[in-house]
Amino acid sequence: MNPLSSAAMKTKSFVTSILLFATFSAQADWTAFRGSSGNGFADAPKLITQLDDEKGLAWKVSLPGRGLSSPVVVGDRIFLTASSGPLQKRLHVIAIDAQKGEIAWERQFVATGRTVCHTKTCIAAPTTVSDGKVICAQFSSNDLFCLDLEGNLKWLRGLTSDYPNAANSLGMSSSLALANGVLVSQVENDADSFTAGIELSSGKTLWRKERPKGANWTSPTTFTSAKGKRLFALQSKAGLLIVEPRTGKELWNYADGASTIPSTTVMGRDLFVPSNGLTALRSREDDNGHTQLWRQNKLGPGTASPVVSGGKIYVVNNANVLTCANPEDGELIWRLRLKGPFSGSPVATKTHAYLFSEKGLGQVVDLRGKEGKVVSTIELDETILGTPAISGNALYVRSDGHLWKFAK
Repeated sequence: MNPLSSAAMKTKSFVTSILLFATFSAQADWTAFRGSSGNGFADAPKLITQLDDEKGLAWKVSLPGRGLSSPVVVGDRIFLTASSGPLQKRLHVIAIDAQKGEIAWERQFVATGRTVCHTKTCIAAPTTVSDGKVICAQFSSNDLFCLDLEGNLKWLRGLTSDYPNAANSLGMSSSLALANGVLVSQVENDADSFTAGIELSSGKTLWRKERPKGANWTSPTTFTSAKGKRLFALQSKAGLLIVEPRTGKELWNYADGASTIPSTTVMGRDLFVPSNGLTALRSREDDNGHTQLWRQNKLGPGTASPVVSGGKIYVVNNANVLTCANPEDGELIWRLRLKGPFSGSPVATKTHAYLFSEKGLGQVVDLRGKEGKVVSTIELDETILGTPAISGNALYVRSDGHLWKFAK
């Protein structure tokens, strides 16, 4: 093949990926963990960049229990989960009015599964997911609920009743993913480890896959293939498995190992896997395989998952260093040391990234220069372990005790 033709094809493929990425990122709602596009990016040109608890804070609302779950935003409602009680057996699903900063409704349930977990985490660790009509919530106890947007229960599943050995000693935290009317519940652990595809309309199990035994806190990711199909990417210590939503059919498998904490990030049909540092994969045109674009051992993320913005990928490592890299070849562009540590993943617009440390320090980084620059900070003085959300040019931050809204 002519080298120039090959280069042109690669450029065309990369541009196509960027366009697909931009299409999904333009949605105003933030419907899942790390947003509707699964990469922490939102097209929010008017989002506040100078965080200030007097000028920038729109409201702060108290929450009825602990939680690591991120906010999910649909229309004028923000959805969260929480857990409370001495053994965290009380499970809360909460809807908050985005304009008023008031709880619109709250539903409480009693856990049917195990509520044993590490003191740092809690039972309300997984993030909810929505198709714009219903909200689905899963807890570390493997209790799964589907409600409409007004809080009416559609169905529930106590997965521990079906699979009593599905648990780990530290607590589960994989968030839900949704595509083609199928909810993916990743229940991967040291004993009965599996991932299930569940019919959104009925709660019925469509398929169930045995998965590698071992505690896994990553979350499944959705992406659009070259043929326009929505597919699931399931990450585990073994690698990355790509499956069809309705059937669970396995399309291809990257089997060179992966992290069990930070999750895969997508940009179009390119997938950036926390594996041997960071490994970039591209789903093939026929959807039945992949091409490894590059591998960069200097881009290994810590706890936080990578984020994409402006055609670049950003990674925070265990030393609290934010690194900007070229997604085409993995080349490092700049590095910036921040104040951590970080458990929640960063989120970003086209111009700025937003990061909150475990101790509640918010840092806004301007991404537009030759080097990253911190342009704003705020001390919330509360534990923050979850990932923020961006919707309607507003930033939503969840601490252990409150939900905060920052907006102009």
